Amino acid sequence: MRIGTLNAQNLRLQRPGGRDHLHGAWDADVPEDQALDPIDRRLTAGLLTELRADVVALQEVFDQETLDYFHEEFLLPAGAPPYPHRICLPGNDGRGLDVALMSRRPVAAFRSHAPVTLTELDIAAPEGVDPDRPVFRRDCLMAAIGPLTLFVCHFKSPYPDATAAWTTRRLEALATRRLVERHAKDPANDLWLVLGDLNEPSGDSAIGDRAIAPLETGFAVDLMQRLPQEERWTYYDPHSGRYHCPDAMLASPALAGLYPAAKPVVHRKGLGGEASRFHGSRLAGVGRHRPHASDHAAVVVEFPGL
Repeated sequence: MRIGTLNAQNLRLQRPGGRDHLHGAWDADVPEDQALDPIDRRLTAGLLTELRADVVALQEVFDQETLDYFHEEFLLPAGAPPYPHRICLPGNDGRGLDVALMSRRPVAAFRSHAPVTLTELDIAAPEGVDPDRPVFRRDCLMAAIGPLTLFVCHFKSPYPDATAAWTTRRLEALATRRLVERHAKDPANDLWLVLGDLNEPSGDSAIGDRAIAPLETGFAVDLMQRLPQEERWTYYDPHSGRYHCPDAMLASPALAGLYPAAKPVVHRKGLGGEASRFHGSRLAGVGRHRPHASDHAAVVVEFPGL
């Protein structure tokens, strides 16, 4: 099974003047040239086509209608084989940007955890945090595909308040771990994968340890750590000039042990030229900032025979 993940950066179907229009790969609070929107989305489709993934986890998808429209009007014309199984359930993001899943393999079961609270998960709430409000900033979408269970996540970004965001991500990490523990009869020996944009910045934190440490330390195996350090980046922040690796694949010990040679491959062809650390060829049409497929690279890993 070949599994990919991509933050599609604000993939949203709009209808200005009654015409279908996909929002381009730019953030809603930063005005951009909307004439580049369809080029962005053709590049997004081209990038996903190159992944050749059986299953793709997506972040920042507005709703099911958007996912289906992108699949039919952009992904299939790009030459990608169809993904007959497509899921995008409402989450908690105030802008409606949710997590999603596309699969060529049958999805035996799936479940949103958008409403789950700290109280339900028996996790102590820090001071100032309401234990009865949803813990996930977006969602943790669980999907069973063959022998593998996926947990698709998009944690809180470290902006605008890094300290408050760290607390939110820590609680999301604790909640995801608790969901895995409740789903798996034996978390160390069952096959599962947490993937998506966990929004953990690279480098030392003035706040303390990494917010997602409960998932990384003694629980899952970070498959990105199998890459050389200089290759461990999926995102370039043009404001700070720094490179980060927010996009994660955290495997159960059993899955990692079953595939000791499985290494994620980072596809950076859709990033703008401003991410100058990448020296490879880019998709035709990519500009310095835009057009681009997304401000994130895509990541894919293969588990042969799964």
